[in-house]
Amino acid sequence: MNDTNTLDPAVEGISEQEFMDSHAEHQQKIMRYLRNGVWLYFWLLIFEGALRKWFLPGLAAPLLIVRDPVAIWLIVICFKEGIFLGNSYTNSAILLTFFSFLLTLIIGHGDLTVALYGARIMLIQFPVLFIVGRVFTYEDVIKLGKVLLMITPFMTVLMALQFYSPQSAWVNRGLGGDLAGAGFSGAMGFFRPPGTFSFITGLAAFYGITAAYIIFFLLDRAGHVSKWKLLIATTCLLAAIPLSISRTLLFEVVVSVSFAILASSLQPGYLPRILMAVVAGAVVIVILSNFGFFTTATEAFADRFQSAGRVEGGIEGTLGDRLLGGMLTAVTEADERSLYSGKGLGMGTNAGAKLMTGNITFLIAEEEWGRIIGEMGLLLGLSTIIVRFHLVFTLGINAFNALKAENFLPWMLMSFALGNIMQGQWAQPATLGFSVFSGGLIIAALKKTYPERPYFHTENDISRSFEK
Repeated sequence: MNDTNTLDPAVEGISEQEFMDSHAEHQQKIMRYLRNGVWLYFWLLIFEGALRKWFLPGLAAPLLIVRDPVAIWLIVICFKEGIFLGNSYTNSAILLTFFSFLLTLIIGHGDLTVALYGARIMLIQFPVLFIVGRVFTYEDVIKLGKVLLMITPFMTVLMALQFYSPQSAWVNRGLGGDLAGAGFSGAMGFFRPPGTFSFITGLAAFYGITAAYIIFFLLDRAGHVSKWKLLIATTCLLAAIPLSISRTLLFEVVVSVSFAILASSLQPGYLPRILMAVVAGAVVIVILSNFGFFTTATEAFADRFQSAGRVEGGIEGTLGDRLLGGMLTAVTEADERSLYSGKGLGMGTNAGAKLMTGNITFLIAEEEWGRIIGEMGLLLGLSTIIVRFHLVFTLGINAFNALKAENFLPWMLMSFALGNIMQGQWAQPATLGFSVFSGGLIIAALKKTYPERPYFHTENDISRSFEK
């Protein structure tokens, strides 16, 4: 930490021990404030949509960036106290965004408000990822997982109410109290419920990271969570999959299960617990199948899956479009755009489109890589993508090494962070928030494995790129 705000023992006439105690007390106080700030960021992430839909609908527009002031406060305090001064990732993000911002005003759409909204993604929100990792401890990461498990039953009940209620019902109010409803078209006359979030994407991200935690707690030998709480959370997660009518949510759960299976190949001790968890999950599904609310939701989910699959060309087309298709298309269609500048920051976001056209739409591309290259141009856009890709790679290496050292938590969190940091739709505030949080949680969880290096560690010492 920076010593500028502490006493000088030579000037103040105090002993060196008193000086050190005062400095340590100051550090603890600042870190406590910062942790509280991170928790505030988390709760605003969970309830941002609820504020915009139900409690403060008249402030729906400004509440879209309700977490930005918290993020700015975290950055300012960390910089002032010398807690986090930046790293190669944040420095690269600042440079790339700065040049793109200038090009936006000179060559691109030229709308200052839209450009600022687009620039905040990498300038304000992205650094929070490293701040979370810096100020949170391993115990904080466990605590947050417990909180997610506590929220899950209430979120699932809310989903069920939204699923079976008409779009005109209060639980389905849209942004700004819109009576047309917040649900997205689903299947069989049912809509995809958003829970406490503005859109289904936020809800899918919530259950995606919760699934990673549930699997971790199921396999962890430390017994952080009681069996009854785990059973309730697991049941609610399995019920939420069909109720959401969201293929993204299903894919995220499948990825988390796949990561757990991969972990068992490196740590055979996890295999019996994985088999027990799979059997328990199958039993829960059989029991849920006896209830009408679950079977109806399952039929709607299956119909959605089949109809979307027919449009996209089956499971191969679905996976190709959502994964490789979106990645490759962003690059192969880049010849239609400028090499050095795109259409301008913020134009690819729904909020930017609303400001520019009055309608919520995708002016550039729905996929994240297409949006980035469309806004920033091929050169700056690809550079931004490489920053995110390298971050995912380094997080993955660290999580893998921690797994070999029997720290299972970073690996399971990586199952969610992998896709969301690399190509998650950061134009959507909730997805951005969960992506930032998941990366920070991985960094904090690594502290259990490498307490002597509280930030990052790899055999090749590439961890130095994360912290000055």
